[in-house]
Amino acid sequence: MNDFDKRVKTVAGDFLHATDLETVQVNIGHLCNQECTHCHVRAGPDRKEMMAWNTMELVIDLARKVKPRLVDITGGAPELNPDLRRFVTALRKESLNVQVRTNLTVLLQQGMENMIDFYKDSGVKLVASLPCYLKTEVENVRGEGVFEKSLEALRRLNAAGFGNDPRHVLDLVFNPEKSFLPPLQAELEADYHEELGKHFGIVFDHLMTITNMPVGRFLEYLEKNNATSRYNNLLRETFNKDTLAKLMCLHQIDVGWDGTIYDCDFNLGFGLPVGFGIPNHINSFDFTKHSKRRINTGNHCFGCTAGHGSSCGGALEK
Repeated sequence: MNDFDKRVKTVAGDFLHATDLETVQVNIGHLCNQECTHCHVRAGPDRKEMMAWNTMELVIDLARKVKPRLVDITGGAPELNPDLRRFVTALRKESLNVQVRTNLTVLLQQGMENMIDFYKDSGVKLVASLPCYLKTEVENVRGEGVFEKSLEALRRLNAAGFGNDPRHVLDLVFNPEKSFLPPLQAELEADYHEELGKHFGIVFDHLMTITNMPVGRFLEYLEKNNATSRYNNLLRETFNKDTLAKLMCLHQIDVGWDGTIYDCDFNLGFGLPVGFGIPNHINSFDFTKHSKRRINTGNHCFGCTAGHGSSCGGALEK
């Protein structure tokens, strides 16, 4: 039993168990045009992992049966999977709500000229990563030149109606530049609206704040800077028991690029599939078992319960 499980059992009387299956998150590959310092799956231009169409068909079949509230597509950069459009089109034909997590700059690459129009016509929601509204902080995390490219992609999305038309939702994601917790989400969202609107004329719908998990490339950053113990202690010391009932793993599964099933995408980055005898591949998906499973945790899970809480949908205490 890890320290996180011990803490949960102490305050809640039991381990974490799923309660339903509202979200099917799908990581369709680790290939990316960027190498962000906080990336939990170490995505980058040299990664070869890519979800094949036959695995996507299994996801479509699963979603058709489960009818989740949301199919959440992530990566890497999902746009770099050549079957993304086919995948989204098939999911939308099933009348499923679909959102895609984009890093913005990939939309400016050659071959992506019609991607924004595709997103608009498909009726998908976009969740775009923009770690800050300040150039220096964005480029410290994501690389030189990324800030201006991100702004250009946002301008193109706004021109297509994303962020200023309720039919075309555009949310942004904040990750801390370094080893600290996100501030209150509502206050930071107001700052984003003001700064991006006033200085760049950019609009969006909502901001999600996500805590950096000590997993993947961010763990490497912590180790390089001798900050691992300090950060892990911060997460433990700010444990918030009120977040437990709202944790995303209670309401979702995450399907990796090869069909392996995880409780969340951070567990995917950690290499920790669903456990406790539950089938861990989409070939053996069982709705009853997966929707009521015990959650497989690690000490990195303190990141989701620290401070205001964190999930792929943003803070747990808004």
